[in-house]
Amino acid sequence: MDTTSNLLDYPNMKPIPSYALYGEANTNQEQDWLHWETIQSRSRLHGYRIAPHRHEQFFQILHLTGGRAQVTIDAVQHELKAPAVVVVPALTVHAYRFSDDVDGVVVTLMERDVRAAGAGEMPAAVFGGSADVGEAIDRLIAEADRPGAGHGVAMRALIALLLVAIGRARHASVIEETRASSRSLLHARAYRWLVDQRFRETRRIADYAEALGISPTHLNRVCREVLGASALQVIERRVALEARRQLLFSSLSVKQIGAELGYEDPAYFSRVLVRVLGMAPGTYRDQARG
Repeated sequence: MDTTSNLLDYPNMKPIPSYALYGEANTNQEQDWLHWETIQSRSRLHGYRIAPHRHEQFFQILHLTGGRAQVTIDAVQHELKAPAVVVVPALTVHAYRFSDDVDGVVVTLMERDVRAAGAGEMPAAVFGGSADVGEAIDRLIAEADRPGAGHGVAMRALIALLLVAIGRARHASVIEETRASSRSLLHARAYRWLVDQRFRETRRIADYAEALGISPTHLNRVCREVLGASALQVIERRVALEARRQLLFSSLSVKQIGAELGYEDPAYFSRVLVRVLGMAPGTYRDQARG
């Protein structure tokens, strides 16, 4: 098998192996419509770590229904928790690390059958799980395991329906990510407005989260995603902005400024300003006033 033409930009990495199924060399045997197995059955044999590899002719769908997975597709890493779907077309370099409680199935189809289904382009993809995808996989596996009259027609139809379900689920996932991004932006804006109004009276993240109707953990995640800072850092930066104004334009002592901004402990207030301004408040005042 020729693997030399499939090197990735990983230093000192060996050529990416090309397998029929992971750990099994390619053969010239004619393949059936599909192969399926549980994620547990193969990953357990390899210590739940599947090294980077590719398949020459196979299109794989991993349906994660339990546990977690770290998925690397063409050198891009994704952290997944169930439910999730991973789509891996032929020649795509991929690797996995699974939690030992992983559950789900891997369905392997012939790439030619996927293309023949006429469901459009099916690039590599990672997205949230879908009941429709799970049901389509179950129907396909059931037909494959118990073939009857019209088996070929049924398999072609069920493969097409599975690909349609995947396409729809992926589209829905993109829309949901867009909506989530919009919600995050709205929450971040509302949080900054609340901080402007209330930073003197409270620095408890839980108070702001309650006012926004979200959890403190969610608020922190939104702040890091949209504002590039933790929820507490947003508050401390607002406090520091007001402190800078007072240091520049008033004759109040650092202790008095801290008290006005809700800090009973002058030493703690000074530490906050050092953390944000990079220097002690007295030093900042002296330098700013020249």
